[in-house]
Amino acid sequence: MIRLQQEGREPLVPAIPLATPFVISVDPSSICNFKCKFCYQSSGKMKNKGIMKWSTYKKIISDIKEFDRPIKTLRLYAFGEPLINPLFPDMIKHAKQENICERIDTTTNGSLFHPKLNRDIINSGIDRINISVEGVDEKSYLNFSKCKINFNRFADNISHLYQNKGECIIFIKINGDIINKEEQDKFLEIFTPISDGIAIEHLINCWPDFNVNGVNKEVGIYGQPLKEVKACPYIFYSFCIHYDGEISACFLDWNKKLIIGDINNKSVKELWNGKVLNTSRKMMLSGFRCRLPICSNCQQLISGQPENIDQYKEELLGRFE
Repeated sequence: MIRLQQEGREPLVPAIPLATPFVISVDPSSICNFKCKFCYQSSGKMKNKGIMKWSTYKKIISDIKEFDRPIKTLRLYAFGEPLINPLFPDMIKHAKQENICERIDTTTNGSLFHPKLNRDIINSGIDRINISVEGVDEKSYLNFSKCKINFNRFADNISHLYQNKGECIIFIKINGDIINKEEQDKFLEIFTPISDGIAIEHLINCWPDFNVNGVNKEVGIYGQPLKEVKACPYIFYSFCIHYDGEISACFLDWNKKLIIGDINNKSVKELWNGKVLNTSRKMMLSGFRCRLPICSNCQQLISGQPENIDQYKEELLGRFE
């Protein structure tokens, strides 16, 4: 099983330009308690970190209500560990009450789960939780993520979450390139019974300005053949809101090189339909991806299995003109 949610997806090309985005990523916390080897958080280069204020989040949700219809997915995760924000369950509950999206999901390292928090998150109404596992014992965790954990307690807390999940989907993944076959088997043995979906993925160099050693160069993240697309599809259906309210055109923009505006100055809807983002979209369709910061050498477009809109570039450009 792969993490990419493909069931029931609305075709992208006929919908462009979207009056309402399909996906908005909101970062509850850009702070992370792990320093994983594949992540920019281990580099010490990310200086602007923080936890999203409740007032900022309420403004975001209020802005999203201005769209013609609910967005498809509110993704409460971006550049840090979302559960570090103590208001995380309240963020889910508030978005559900305001009916601004069809579903809410998150991705977490799972280290902060405990029975009370598990119940609070599930009771808030979250639809899907992706859990990134970084090892199969204390030693591998310390080596890879520079974090000391009690692995048995970690697995027990995930088991508790699964047992009390209600209709929420629990998906668990690990990077297979950092563990051997015996450890992969152990991972499957431990976590298959306590998940709705499970995957062993490959490392990719997706983060701009941060190179990962030991990346598999034969296949993509899901084991699929490597294949580049020239026009990034993501900026046509999604964008990302940082913890402080600044908006990036890309969900990978951890170092803020593709900022299109700030929700403290303009609404989410204004920025989605604004000149800055539409200019980037037209550049992408015109073959000038290389002129956009962080976009010219994007490995996500080679290894991440994005939707391919290349054959429709001329047609789509005409819609924006």
